[in-house]
Amino acid sequence: MANLVYKRVSTDQQSTARQDLVLDEAGIKDPVVFEEDPGTSSRLHPLQRPKFRALLDYARPGDTVHISEMFRLVRGTGHILDVLDVLHRDQVALRIHDGAFSAMDLTARHPRTGELLSTVKFMVQTLAAAGELQRDLQRELTYDGLRAAEAKGNKGGRRPAVTAAKAAAVRAGYMGGQSIAGLARDHHVSRGAIRTAVADLMPEHTDERQDTPAPEIAVTLDMPGKVADFLRAAELEPAERDALDQGVPVRRGQGYTLRVSAVPAVHLGFLARCQPLDGSHGIPAVPAQRKARRDYENHVSTLTP
Repeated sequence: MANLVYKRVSTDQQSTARQDLVLDEAGIKDPVVFEEDPGTSSRLHPLQRPKFRALLDYARPGDTVHISEMFRLVRGTGHILDVLDVLHRDQVALRIHDGAFSAMDLTARHPRTGELLSTVKFMVQTLAAAGELQRDLQRELTYDGLRAAEAKGNKGGRRPAVTAAKAAAVRAGYMGGQSIAGLARDHHVSRGAIRTAVADLMPEHTDERQDTPAPEIAVTLDMPGKVADFLRAAELEPAERDALDQGVPVRRGQGYTLRVSAVPAVHLGFLARCQPLDGSHGIPAVPAQRKARRDYENHVSTLTP
């Protein structure tokens, strides 16, 4: 009986570091790994994803599919039930190693009817509905959090195409006589991005330009594992998902800390999204999660005056 491991990330800037950590700790023997190409969207039905289809073709009765968290495989209730039907048909077990579904046997069937156990179906639907409610609440809280951040002078939005690490080289090249077009070719960005990076050095630069704030620089903060786990199940902006997936896990006793590098606006967005951990809208707070969120809030507070 084979152990089949499935991995997926949503963009080509993300890594499987978090998934690797969870699956390595599970101690899976002789895993056969199926990893989707980077950028495979969660919106694509699992049964239509190339590597998951290859996994199903490879699987034999008695095999077990292992994933780190449920959302790496599915998002909506319909997708979950479709996958469970196929796994049951092929007599393949499913093992989830972290998150809300990790303690459940999702492939359990009634011994006589062969249908998915009503209790399992109820739990799947309930957890999916709770996840949808959580995402709706997070969108509302994120909006409020971003407004509060803007009031303090912190701006969100897209990251500059010319990063802070490249900006010095671009500016030095421009001052040394390189053309805008040449710099754009050398650094694989648009001419507009180069013009933005050297705007204050250009002849048409005026004094008004000097009031333009400099691009934000990424800051590394330690995010408690309970906060990171909560955010991974949330609907995030691409920049937020990138920062979270590129975080470096650091073991802390029985738990872990995720070392996240991001601009202050992204950290503030994370803080707003995890507001439900404090208890809100009638949802009771779990003391350990509430403490984790407040620890992260203490770290983020150092970024603002």
